[in-house]
Amino acid sequence: MGLPCWRPVKRQALAPAEAFLRDREPLCVAAAARFRQLDLAQDQLWAFFSPQGRVAGLLLQSKRIWFPLFYGRRNIPAPGFLERFLLRCPLHAVQGIREDAELMEAMLKRQGRGVQDQYDYDLMRLDQPPQRESLSRGPPELILRRPEMADAEGLYPLQAAYEREEVLPKGAAFVPAACRLSLEQAISRKSMLAALLDGRVVGKIHISAESFSRFQIGGVYVHPGYRGRGVATRMTAVFTQELLVRGKGVSLFVKKRNTSAQQVYRRIGFNPLADYRICYY
Repeated sequence: MGLPCWRPVKRQALAPAEAFLRDREPLCVAAAARFRQLDLAQDQLWAFFSPQGRVAGLLLQSKRIWFPLFYGRRNIPAPGFLERFLLRCPLHAVQGIREDAELMEAMLKRQGRGVQDQYDYDLMRLDQPPQRESLSRGPPELILRRPEMADAEGLYPLQAAYEREEVLPKGAAFVPAACRLSLEQAISRKSMLAALLDGRVVGKIHISAESFSRFQIGGVYVHPGYRGRGVATRMTAVFTQELLVRGKGVSLFVKKRNTSAQQVYRRIGFNPLADYRICYY
């Protein structure tokens, strides 16, 4: 028996942290995906240990994003190193289930860091094949295929619109070069599906993260002129079906205010799992 405390996690002690993540994986796909690619030369990982010596919480910092993994435990104290860490490590965003994000917000507020922008989401999951009718919605002539690099010009306006509407926090500048690079990387990794109609690219979807046993999908966008015709439903259903065949579940988070997208995902068979939040600093 000992005292509960925060400790930095070294490479030789990653196994207990991984077990903690695996036990709660559907709630933390993005964090588990970052953990799989952890670079302790740049990233930071701390564990909160219970008096019995078990991992009771994690705090992961990767590429200016902080992932608090407390799972609603309100008795976890603020890390004593937090103030020192804020002085040397940049903070762009905090994301996780809402209870954890709120607790982290409170910790940061006491350090004088206020939230600049904030979005609340429904975290959803799919572990069974999509509803059969969702696989046949949309125009019969709709084409779904993996895009090639030659499709980048047609996909770029959709990607740019998606980032402006769904990704960028208040006051953030859109960077065309970064947008194009992320698009080309998704195409080269074969992690994207494009929807074509009337000879043009009208929709897109991609894998945004891959954890131990789950894919997280994102970047779902349909050209405004082609909405309401079932394109998003069929594109997402076909994409998730392909991913499920690979032996992993599928997760996503969708803004609570985006009721049309929520209807699409429910129609396919996604079920809400938890409230999710991203805070920008």
